[in-house]
This record gives sequence, structure tokens and C-alpha cells, in this order.
Amino acid sequence: MQADYVIIGAGSAGCAMAYRLAEAGRDVLVIEHGGWDGGPFIQMPAALSYPMNMSMYDWGLQTEPEPHLGGRIMATPRGKVIGGSSSINGMIYVRGHARDYDTWAEMGADGWGFADVLPYFKRLEHWHDGGHGGDPDWRGTHGPLHITRGPRTNPLTRAFVEAGRQAGYPLTDDYNGQQQEGFGPFDATIWKGRRWSAANAYLRPALKRPNCRLVRALARRVVIENGQAVGVEVTRGGAVEVIRANVEVIVAASSLNSPKLLMLSGIGPAAHLAEHGIPVVADRPGVGQNLQDHLEMYIQMKATQPVSLYKYWNIFSKGAIGAQWLFTKTGLGTSNQFESAAFIRSAAGVEYPDIQYHFLPIAVRYDGKTAAGGHGFQAHVGPMRSPSRGSVTLRSADPAAPPVIRFNYMSTEKDWQDFRTCIRLTREIFAQDAFAPYRGEEIQPGAAAQSDEALDEAIRQHVESAYHPCGTCKMGRPTDPMAVVDPKGKVIGVEGLRVADSSIFPQITNGNLNAPSILVGEKMADHVLDRAPLAPLNDRPWIHPDWQRSQR
Repeated sequence: MQADYVIIGAGSAGCAMAYRLAEAGRDVLVIEHGGWDGGPFIQMPAALSYPMNMSMYDWGLQTEPEPHLGGRIMATPRGKVIGGSSSINGMIYVRGHARDYDTWAEMGADGWGFADVLPYFKRLEHWHDGGHGGDPDWRGTHGPLHITRGPRTNPLTRAFVEAGRQAGYPLTDDYNGQQQEGFGPFDATIWKGRRWSAANAYLRPALKRPNCRLVRALARRVVIENGQAVGVEVTRGGAVEVIRANVEVIVAASSLNSPKLLMLSGIGPAAHLAEHGIPVVADRPGVGQNLQDHLEMYIQMKATQPVSLYKYWNIFSKGAIGAQWLFTKTGLGTSNQFESAAFIRSAAGVEYPDIQYHFLPIAVRYDGKTAAGGHGFQAHVGPMRSPSRGSVTLRSADPAAPPVIRFNYMSTEKDWQDFRTCIRLTREIFAQDAFAPYRGEEIQPGAAAQSDEALDEAIRQHVESAYHPCGTCKMGRPTDPMAVVDPKGKVIGVEGLRVADSSIFPQITNGNLNAPSILVGEKMADHVLDRAPLAPLNDRPWIHPDWQRSQR
């Protein structure tokens, strides 16, 4: 079995690359260990808490005990299904802030500044304003990825944005447009009532072409001969075989599995590879380092009126919502329920937002397990640019063994300061008049937690991952000893091998990572095809005019 281009992983970036390479007439083969995504638990937006807790769709990875979180072991869901994590995520679409990409360029990712990536965001998007306003000049309307907004009919969803305004924050009609900073509506990868994953947007159309194939197999390692990647060793149907790549191997297996695959292939920190008896092909100390994520805390309130989604939190209502969705693709099942958002700055002197909010009109855990007794609402809040860095390393040389994941969350004093600020700013928002008709007592962390020490204890116990791991195969200049790939995605020191997924981010972006991951697939496809990049767009993003002196 062979192809010109062999892509490992049918996730957000891998699907986009398969689509663009196949569209250009190239012979493409995609290797995916996970299965099909046709079930209602994946396709119904409101069922989002189910697939990430199902072993048939999730790799089931976990962290090592996190030393600064009292030894907690954190779940780290990654999609094991076509579409990858875009098939099990919360469907929230956030490009990131313009300054994120300018920072990438400053860090050595030449050609990845905001002016360079904006045309690719426009190319990948099919944005539907649905009469909800927005910033059409900044958006794309002909791309494969459909993006819509929820109906925002719940009064709590509207109250959150009004409370932000009352607290003195700006409003924004489109955080993916010129102005990210402020309170406003969420964008979602939902179309015609269904999850619009990378599988639906990119892979299915690509597979309709005769030059694109999908193979169900577990990638074991990249086969490298004389410094050139020539194929991928896989386990398929219980047997080990090699799928040959005539031109290139592209690793798009996630920020947790891509560094693992590189290390199993002999690319990584030489001493670590030697520990596991793996011959060194390229000594790249940055492989598996620079691991980043977003943490968030759920600030939960009781509601004094029966206006939250709790009234549907029973088997009969869930069945009715499911049936309505199944037969008509309408109703509550068509929304991820995250319909109001905010991006704010934590302090004067912070140039662009460093805190994100997801508002939810129910008090519930992300895995859908425990609704707080009765009606309530919550804001998921967390800092965007934690200075903490972790690592992904090998557990053994066995490809079936999960990697060792250490995020090293909350390892700096700034992390704790930032999280306390997040909680206190959220309480101030919930105290505004807009919430007066609905505001009950605080469930989490609870009104008694006021001192720094009490807040730190609540953070230690209740902070959760937002499931945004990235950074473990950092993109940079070949002269950077910690860079793993160059700005065209080529693995430094090996021919015919690229990495294209969230592992190449030099620094985590503002917000959810699905959109930037798809961006990587889109832009890297042009590099693979040796095309001139799309012409830069020098549209200037909005930065708060008084950011140096004012927090809002």
C-alpha cells in the first residue's frame, strides 16, 4: 500500500490537508486509528458531553498526578474518530487574537503573523450571520467550514452580555472580526442542526475524489531511511505493515500523539530516546516540550427563577429533545448551549484580552455528570496565557503505550494571581443588575471563599482543563534549538517529513483551538504544494485605545 502523501491522523488539521491536497490532484492516503462518526452522540450538538467520555471515540489519555493541584490526575480527551477532536469538542469557533499570531512570528514562525493567517481564516470559513450582526468584511463566506450562532433566546444568556456592559466592558458583535475584546455572541461549528466537524467539512468531500483514501490503522512510527521519511509502520487487522509515502509523510496526530510518534521514530531528545532503546535519527530536544493548555474554573450560581436548562435535565425531556433533533434537526438539540462569550483584559497594561468566558445557562459539569441541585447558571473562566509549561514523553518504546503527560499546571505564582483575578472579576459581573431577577447564592466556589488562601484551595480542587493542549512540536527557525519544525512544517533534520496540527503552535492562542488547528492544515497544505502563500491582509485589529491605563 502506498501513496504520494501519507497523513497520520484524520483530525482538524489532517482533514483540511487531505481536502486541499486531493483538490490539487495529489495522491493522498489518511491513516486513522479511530472509527466512524455517524452516531447521534457526535452529530447532535447538545449531546457534546457524551462522546468525549466514550472509549469508542476518545483515546482515554490522562495526566500524571499534577503536583500543584494536590496530585490530581486530569482527564485529557482526544478524538479517536474521523474528525479527531473536532468530532468530540464543544464546537466553539475562535480564531484567536491578532496579536497571538504576531507573537508567533516574533517567536520565529516567519510568515505566520496575523496578516499572513487572516486570508487563510477567510478561505476556510463559510460564515452565516443569520441576521445576528457581525463583522462581514473580516469573515469568509465560501469555505468548507460552516459557522453559525445559537438563537440566544434564554434570558440568562442575554443577561450575561448585559451584565458585562453594566460592569463597564465593551460589547463586540463579532469576536472573530475586528474586535475580540468584549461581551457578545459565540460562533459555533454547527450547520443545519448538526456538528460541522472537520470530517463533515473536509474529509467526506475529499474521500469522494478517487485520489484520496482512508485507512483504519494504528500508526506505530515513521519509517526513515538515510534521513528521509519513506513511509509509516502501522498495525492493521492485527498485522504490522508499512504504508509507503512516495513524496512525504505528514504527522497530524495531535499535540499528545504527534510528539510520541516522532520520538518512537527516533526524532527527539537523544538521552530520552536512548533510555528507551530507540536509535536516534535526529536529536531535537524540543520534541514533547513546551506543552501548554488552558485551565478554567466554573463559577456557578443558583437561579431564583426556573429559567435555566435544568428543566430539561431529566430522561423524558432529553428523549423528547433527542427525538425532535433526530427527525427534524430543530430544537434545543441543535445548540451546544454556549451562546454568549466574553474576552476581557485582567488589568491595565495588558494589551489584549487574557481572560475568556464561556457562559452556560445551567449549573453542570462539562462531562454532564452532576447538575447542581436545581436551576442555576455558570461562567467558565480562565486565563489565556499561562506561563506554565509541561511535557509529553515516552512511557516505553511500545507504540500501544500511552504517552506520559505532565502539564505542570499552576506552577508559577502568576497562574495563581491570574486565577484569583478571574474569580473576583466574575463575581463582579454576576453582581450586576442584569442578573438581579435570577441571582441566587454562589454554588462554586461559594461565598465563604474570599481570601487568597480560600480561593487558592478552591482553584486547586475545582479547576478543570479546557482541553486545549498544544505546543509540543514547536514551529520556529531552524537555528532555534527547541524548534521541531520550520515555518513550512518540515521537521528539522529529516527530509520528507512534516508536522501539521496544534503541536506546532509556539504559544497557545486566545480561546478554543479548533479554528487555529484547521488553519494550520489549510496553510501547511499550500506549503506542501509549494504554492505562494495567499496575499497578506493588513486589516488592523481593534486594541483598546486606553489599554495602558484602563482594565476595561
